[in-house]
Parts: sequence; structure tokens; C-alpha cells
Amino acid sequence: MALLRRSAPPAPAKRDLFDEQFLKRLEVLSIVARRVFAGRLRAERRTKKSGSGIEFADHREYAPGDDLRYLDWGVYGRFDKLLLKLFEEEEDLPIYLLLDSSRSMSMGSPRKIDYAKQIVAALCYVGLANLDRVALTAFDSRIVGRMPPTRGQSRIFRVFDFLRGIEPDGETNLADCIKIFAAQSKQRGVALLVSDLYDPAGFERGINYLRFNRFDPYVLQVFDPTEVRPKLEGDLLLHDCETGESREVTVTAKVLARYAEAHAAYRRRIEEFCAGRQVPYFAAETSIPFDDLVLSIFRRGGLLR
Repeated sequence: MALLRRSAPPAPAKRDLFDEQFLKRLEVLSIVARRVFAGRLRAERRTKKSGSGIEFADHREYAPGDDLRYLDWGVYGRFDKLLLKLFEEEEDLPIYLLLDSSRSMSMGSPRKIDYAKQIVAALCYVGLANLDRVALTAFDSRIVGRMPPTRGQSRIFRVFDFLRGIEPDGETNLADCIKIFAAQSKQRGVALLVSDLYDPAGFERGINYLRFNRFDPYVLQVFDPTEVRPKLEGDLLLHDCETGESREVTVTAKVLARYAEAHAAYRRRIEEFCAGRQVPYFAAETSIPFDDLVLSIFRRGGLLR
């Protein structure tokens, strides 16, 4: 019986993902997003922190040294009590984009990592155009790159430079990387995880770290159509691109059907996990134009309100 070794096709000539054509598509995307949504990015939200904002939150008893301007004289006149007005302070919280750059993200055509980069860049562009602060983190088995929170539409070129320097390598370790990210990010905000979620240890702990550390998590799972419906047949030697593990398999129509069922079940598991914890989940197949996907996220109420 002949044993076939599946070799990777030759890599196409590398092109700039963020060329002039991409920029033009971003400009159109930003205009459409503003027309569809007159609101703000969700990261621009009020915190429960009391301060000198304009929206009333609560009262507390007056203490010597408090600012007399915030005494509630109406309450004093009615109840003869000195109570201080507390207000919700508006705090501009950043949008964190967490990009999986493990070796499994190198698969597909286009590569999942390239598609994910364009999605991340598009979301950053819309955020920066709305004067929000955006921050980027790339990871595989460890944190491989960080771009601190930045603001202003001209900063999109800094985002491009950061993303150009990220190439897929290493195994996926969601839990440890997100735990480190949460510990290093003192200010909470929206945290969008962009990954294929192919972590042998599971995706649950990583997402829970975001939830338990008071981030507002979103999950975007990137996958290639050939991962859902692989075009394989016969006796093959398959390699795990992350671990290097190899396995001899005989691929038949029944095997492919079972694989498709297992892949669909895994995606349902992710979706049900997120739904049960009120974490928005988006499936991102690389055959969908990135700008169409981003607009569909906005239309479903993701990130924008």
C-alpha cells in the first residue's frame, strides 16, 4: 500500500496586506459603519467609578473636607441631612485586540493569519476614526508582541507596522497568554479574541480569564473552508503543524463525513459556551471578504452600539 506524504504547496509571492487598495476599502467601510451606526464604539462607556461626571449615580454622607459644590441642598432642605451627590465618571476604556499567531494560523488560502490581520486592522481603523484607543497583543504559546493603547486615525500606520511584523509560529496556549495579558493590562475594556481556537488544552479557560478579570470579551473564530471540507483521499501521512506529531490515515468518504461532523460539533461547543456566558461569538470563514464580515459584526450589534 503506497503511503503518500502531503507536502505544503509552494508559498505565493508575499504581498503587502495593507496596500493602497486595502486603505480605500477601509475608508469605504468606515463611512458605511458611520451611516449604519450613529453611536459610538462600545469601549466608550461609563464606568461605575464615581467622580465629577454629569450623570447622577448616588448619595453619600458629607464628610469634612468634601467639596461643598456637590452638596444636595434639596435633600438638606427636606430632611435636614448633609448628603453629597455622586456622579458616574465617564472613562474612555481601550479596545484590546488579541491576535492568535500560532502555526495553525498559517494554514489556508488566504492564510488565516493574513485574513485575521485584515480584520484586526479594519476594526482598529474604525475605532481610531471614532477617537477610541486601541491596543494589540499577538500570542502563540507566549506573548510575542504588544502595541500599547493608541488614539487618532493617523495611528493606523502604526497598527499596520505592528501587524506586518507578526508571523505564525509556535503552539497555541490561550489560557497562559490571556492570563498574562490580563495581569499586564491594568485598565479594563473590550477584549476581542481573534483565533482559530485550535488549542489542545481547550479554549474555555482563556475566555474565562477575560470574564473573571472584568474585561468585556468578544470571540471571533477564524477558519478556512478546507478545514471544514478538506479535499483529501487515500492513504496519507498527516502532520500536526503546531506539535509536529504525525499520523497515518486512510481517508474515505465516511472518514471525511465524521470529520465534518466533529468540526461542526466543535464550533457548536464554542458557540454554546459563549452564548451561555453572554460572550458574543462570530464565525469568520476566510472566503468571506473581510469588510463584509466586519460590517456583519456591526449589524449584529458587535462592538458598536
